[in-house]
Amino acid sequence: MRPDSPSPLIPFLIACLGIATYSAMDVLMKGLSIGLGVYNAVLWRNAAGAVISGLVYFAARPVMPAAATLRIHAVRSFFVAAMALCFFWALARLPMAEAIALAFVAPLMALYMAAVFLGEKIGPRSIAASLLGLTGVIVIVTGKLGRGDYAPEALWAVGAVFLSALFYAYNLILARRQAKMAEPLEIAFFQNLFVTLILALGAPWFLVIPGMAHGPAIGGAALLATLSLLLLSWAYGRAETQILATSEYTGFLWAMLFGWYFYAEPVTLPTVAGAMLIVGACLIVARKSPQLDPVEPAAA
Repeated sequence: MRPDSPSPLIPFLIACLGIATYSAMDVLMKGLSIGLGVYNAVLWRNAAGAVISGLVYFAARPVMPAAATLRIHAVRSFFVAAMALCFFWALARLPMAEAIALAFVAPLMALYMAAVFLGEKIGPRSIAASLLGLTGVIVIVTGKLGRGDYAPEALWAVGAVFLSALFYAYNLILARRQAKMAEPLEIAFFQNLFVTLILALGAPWFLVIPGMAHGPAIGGAALLATLSLLLLSWAYGRAETQILATSEYTGFLWAMLFGWYFYAEPVTLPTVAGAMLIVGACLIVARKSPQLDPVEPAAA
């Protein structure tokens, strides 16, 4: 078992960087999901990611992982595939900032899942931070609902985001277990590979060969997703889930900026107010004193 970092600040900052990188990938995936459809956008991004991460992984001449480690790679990949399909389908139909805000129920779920599956103790500071972050999300969503500017499929998209959040919450728990069993580069390669293989089961019905015009976006999305996975895997191997889960809230700030810049999505006063509450939640949880896991994570 790899010991946690003496201070949670560095893993927390690395996790924030991973979220920023992932948010940049969302910009490309929103366009790909609109242009190719969500199935092909996710499939081709992960296929390209498997090639990119595989070249680096095998260049290091790794020892093949044990069966238990391969099993957790496969299990987490299933949840990642389901999460991605739901989220990117919704992202093609909702503003980026709103989709990210709705997805913030996932870190809140993860705090309590960590207590059940990992035996982590949830302190009052973490609970307060999660509730403050959730309050920020409520402010944002209430402001958006009041404007009534949803597309016809928006209610289905909202439901898809919440389903994605449920998958993502458990994904965070698996990430903590996985990071204790494997190095970040191994995780990046096998996750991209297994997600591609899982989605390839639907190829006879849904596969579309993308044109050359989509190549740069697919490659860029794969590179950003792989880099984000490496950063987050490193962080989750060195700090508790309840410390890192709230770093997810910083993704809203990037979604707000990228949505405004690339898709001309407006930034409203409730959006800014909610973002301030979310940042406050992140600062609270980042100051939590570290502790080791009470129990050794078991392989899924």
